[in-house]
Amino acid sequence: MFGLSELALVLLVFAVILGVRKLPELTRATGKAVRIFKSEALARKEQDAAPDPSAGNVVEGKIVGRGDGPRS
Repeated sequence: MFGLSELALVLLVFAVILGVRKLPELTRATGKAVRIFKSEALARKEQDAAPDPSAGNVVEGKIVGRGDGPRS
C-alpha cells in the first residue's frame, strides 16, 4: 500500500501541519486506539468461537392446529 518513502512523507506533513509539540500526544492517542481496537477484535473473535449453549437442546413435537383436537 505505502512504501517507506511515502510513509515518511506523510509523517513529515503531519509534523508540519500539527507542529512538533502535538506529535507525542497524537502518537499516544493513536496507540491507545489501536490497542482498544485489537482487544475488541480479540474479544469478538473469542465470542464467535464460543459454542452456542442452546445448540445442543433439540425439542421435537407435533404441530397441532385448531381443527386437529377432539371436539367437545
